[in-house]
Amino acid sequence: MSIDLPEGYVPSKDEPFMCENQKEFFRRKLLEWREQLLKETEDTIDSLRGEGGLAAADVADRASAETDRALELRTRDRARKLISKINNSLQKIEDGTYGYCEETGDPISLERLIARPIATLSIEAQEKHERMERTYNDDMTEQE
Repeated sequence: MSIDLPEGYVPSKDEPFMCENQKEFFRRKLLEWREQLLKETEDTIDSLRGEGGLAAADVADRASAETDRALELRTRDRARKLISKINNSLQKIEDGTYGYCEETGDPISLERLIARPIATLSIEAQEKHERMERTYNDDMTEQE
């Protein structure tokens, strides 16, 4: 079910959190982002297929091309993981849990969701998570 959003619509604190307009705004934003990532992946695949003449290049060119290829493949792997997170966010919109912190159940700020529509934690919960990670990593470093 698609909703007609007003032109230039941006979610506002003045409306109920995750009302139909907000859900539709984020759904569209996520679908557009996913489409862009899929297009970039398709372009990468086409580019990698077109590198058949690589074996004839000199050693330096081949090494540079291999480095570029490895970097591109790592970037595509990150994109694949991002697409998975986008799909999870789209599912959350469908089941009504989108926009709520997975740890506290509180609403995630609209500003955070606009900046990072795949966010699953509120800023406070994310900061707490990062502090715990740093503490854990510092403890592990001290043990070594």
